[in-house]
Amino acid sequence: MEDFSVFDIIGPRMTGPSSSHTAGAVRIAYIARRLLDAEISRVHFTLYGSFAETGRGHGTDKALIGGILGFMPDDERIPRAYELAKEQGIQIDFTYSDEPADHPNTVKIELTDVNDHRMEVVGRSVGGGNILITEINEQGVELSGEYPTLIVSHRDEPGVIAEVSHVLAQLNVNIAFMRVFRHGRGRDAYMCIETDTPVTKEMQAIIRQLCKGITELFAV
Repeated sequence: MEDFSVFDIIGPRMTGPSSSHTAGAVRIAYIARRLLDAEISRVHFTLYGSFAETGRGHGTDKALIGGILGFMPDDERIPRAYELAKEQGIQIDFTYSDEPADHPNTVKIELTDVNDHRMEVVGRSVGGGNILITEINEQGVELSGEYPTLIVSHRDEPGVIAEVSHVLAQLNVNIAFMRVFRHGRGRDAYMCIETDTPVTKEMQAIIRQLCKGITELFAV
C-alpha cells in the first residue's frame, strides 16, 4: 500500500487558486532565477498545454513572475507581480503556444541578465505544487527541487565525475542522488547532484578550483 503524507492531502501553502498552475509555476521560475544567479533584465515565458489554455485565468503568469522575483508560493505579493517586476526594471514577455508538449503544464523560461548573459530553463508542474525541471540550456536534465542541488556543466571526459564526488566528500557533503546527462560521448554534459546539505558559495569555489573540465556550476 502506498504511503501518503498530510501534504499530499491538503496541498502546499500557496496563493491560489491552483497548486499546479500557481504553486508549481512559482517554484519553476524560482529555480530558474537561482540557476541564473544574477540581476535579471528580461524574461520571456513560453507556456504550453494547459498552462497556455487556462493559465491566465489561474494566475499562472503572475505566479511565474513571482518566482522570478524570488517569491515563495504563499507570498501575498504574487497578485502584484507585474507591478513589482516593472518597479525592478525587469522586462516581461509571454507567448501562449499551441504547439504540443510532453506534459500539459509546461513552461520555457528564457532569462537575460544585465550583462546580456542568457539561460533557458524548461519545467513542468506535475501536480500538488511539485515540479520537474527537464532542460537547462537545451540539455535534458531531471531536477525536482526537493533537495539542495548542485548542477555541474562539464565536458564528458573520464575522471570529472569522480573528482567532483571526491571533493564533495572532503567537504563533508553527502550525496543523496546523482544523475548525469550528456549530449553524447565527449560532448557537453550536466551532473545533477542532490545533497543532504546545501553546497555553499565557498564550497562551489573550491570545486571549481580543484576539479578540471568544469565549464559552469550552479546551486539551487
